[in-house]
Amino acid sequence: MASCRWPWRRCGSWRPTARSPGPGSPDRVGPPGPPSTADASAQMPYFNLVKSLTSAFPNRFHHSTSASCCHSRTQSGEQYSDPFKLGWRDLTGLYEDIRKELLISTTELKEMSEYYFDGKGKAFRPIIVVLMARACNIHHNNSRDVQASQRSIALIAEMIHTASLVHDDVIDDASSRRGKHTVNKIWGEKKAVLAGDLILSAASIALARIGNTTVISILTQVIEDLVRGEFLQLGSKENETERFAHYLEKTFKKTASLIANSCKAVSVLGCPDPVVHEIAYQYGKNVGIAFQLIDDVLDFTSCSDQMGKPTSADLKLGLATGPVLFACQQFPEMNAMIMRRFSLPGDVDRARQYVLQSDGVQQTTYLAQRYCHEAIREISKLRPSPERDALIQLSEIVLTREK
Repeated sequence: MASCRWPWRRCGSWRPTARSPGPGSPDRVGPPGPPSTADASAQMPYFNLVKSLTSAFPNRFHHSTSASCCHSRTQSGEQYSDPFKLGWRDLTGLYEDIRKELLISTTELKEMSEYYFDGKGKAFRPIIVVLMARACNIHHNNSRDVQASQRSIALIAEMIHTASLVHDDVIDDASSRRGKHTVNKIWGEKKAVLAGDLILSAASIALARIGNTTVISILTQVIEDLVRGEFLQLGSKENETERFAHYLEKTFKKTASLIANSCKAVSVLGCPDPVVHEIAYQYGKNVGIAFQLIDDVLDFTSCSDQMGKPTSADLKLGLATGPVLFACQQFPEMNAMIMRRFSLPGDVDRARQYVLQSDGVQQTTYLAQRYCHEAIREISKLRPSPERDALIQLSEIVLTREK
């Protein structure tokens, strides 16, 4: 491609429109939609249902929004400059505190375990967690303080996420992440696995120290989902309807489960109302799925320098993500490539060209919009606050990010 990004990625912000409540089941990972589609979905193949939902979106982004990330005045009437700045108020010393949790005496193991805790990551998950904590606390009793246990969840979420990255890089034989060499490329696969295990064990100890059995149960589900999601990624489905459902389930387990359950955990610590717990969970689930959908889009539309890791990486790993699955509807000859996991010479390049010639990137983006719309609908049920409105804005930042 002549350009590092497609121009439509920058044409403005998306404006959510009013709609009827969508499904609220924690186990549902399919595309959110209005109740009017429920009966039809029972007879409609899953992939066609996704297509029908995404086709409801206009072919361009709207330019005005009450939740636009460029607005400094929130719906609650208070002002702030940036949702990330608002979240970082409670995350000062985040990476120093994580390094203290690791408590490693061996020099090499210490270097490996602390390698990604250098302050250069997005810290997207800790930001969401502390904003959700404040939003739930304010909703419950107008408390504007974040409890120490809630802040600990932010650290634990980042540690679980980082441990999963270390392990993923071993499985994928990845050579770069965040613009530098991976742990496995520097220290070898065996030591990288052990480093990931150590980070995960430190996160487990920090979680146990919170002492809330409900929260422990919620976050241990994340670890199970990460493993199951990796197994789902190792497999594939021949039937294209099952294939898309398989992809969305994998996306939930590998990416969205951590965000959803971390949001739920801080809501449990700050508010006794199960309705609020479900709101927090649904927000995290929908934002998490949207985040990964956009990540899959960026694998086709961004340069390696922007992403900090090689692009077209998923195709090279044999993975058929959203853009590929949508493109396959226009180019059925891709089915054979998907089933052989792009293993023949030239498969990766041909598949990439098919995707770029199709509307697969746009359709995946529209689907991500749908999930963000649902996230906004859920979080808007909470009492107005700067933190609630920051979470609304973060939903939009997920859609417009370029790395």
